[in-house]
Amino acid sequence: MKKIDPIGLQLYTIREEMERNVEETLSRVAAIGYREVEFAGYFEHAPKDIRRILDQNGLTAPSTHVDYKSLESNWEQVVRAAQIIGHKYIVNSMVDLDLIGDTDGWKRAANIFNRAGEFSKKADIQFAYHNHFFEFFPLNGKLPYDLLLEACDPEFVKMEIDFCWIVAVGQDPLTYFQRYPGRFPLAHVKQLKKLPVRTAGDEASLILFERTLPDITEVGEGVIDWKHIFSQSTQAGIQHFFVEHDAPQSPFDSIQMSYEYLEKLRF
Repeated sequence: MKKIDPIGLQLYTIREEMERNVEETLSRVAAIGYREVEFAGYFEHAPKDIRRILDQNGLTAPSTHVDYKSLESNWEQVVRAAQIIGHKYIVNSMVDLDLIGDTDGWKRAANIFNRAGEFSKKADIQFAYHNHFFEFFPLNGKLPYDLLLEACDPEFVKMEIDFCWIVAVGQDPLTYFQRYPGRFPLAHVKQLKKLPVRTAGDEASLILFERTLPDITEVGEGVIDWKHIFSQSTQAGIQHFFVEHDAPQSPFDSIQMSYEYLEKLRF
């Protein structure tokens, strides 16, 4: 039987606490038992100070999220900061929303991803892309997610799979693991109480996001079968598992509950 070790946390889950006090928040994260974190902003802290705080708390940060514009505007600076902090992955959290309904926009994104990934690879840092749900609505008969996987060089561009969003749109992660083995080194572990109701207008708006958000819950029992998915984690290539909750009512209670569930989970 296998278990997740170490268990990671996407710090977006506790972003308001990070905004108030980075040092205290990371200390509390470590006290729960987490050993890896994924950043979503540094909250005006210099990279060397982030690295110091991580080291003081026995934490590592294998990856960080960055916005789409930074891939072209200040990519060299982003990569340099990642080296100081110790990131092994830099993840684009999402493309600009004005691209999502345009096939050519996704093709441009793939080209930008390839260039960013080739540059970061020279610094021994892997580039990756994190999915939401809109990558799984077809454009001209093709899913943008498939387009990215086909157009991006697998050496330069990996995927961070968000299990919540891929399941919310009715896709099976295992299908992608079989089709593209080893392409998913990072994963967001986020549970759903129930699947959202989908209607004909979902593809053209963010209504699916609004409909899904209230049913995101702590990692544990729900519509996503973790044992079934994690049993194929080797095929997928998953090396880092990050707990995430977009809008927890009580952030520290939430990450405590999710940690305790995963710490006991065997698959």
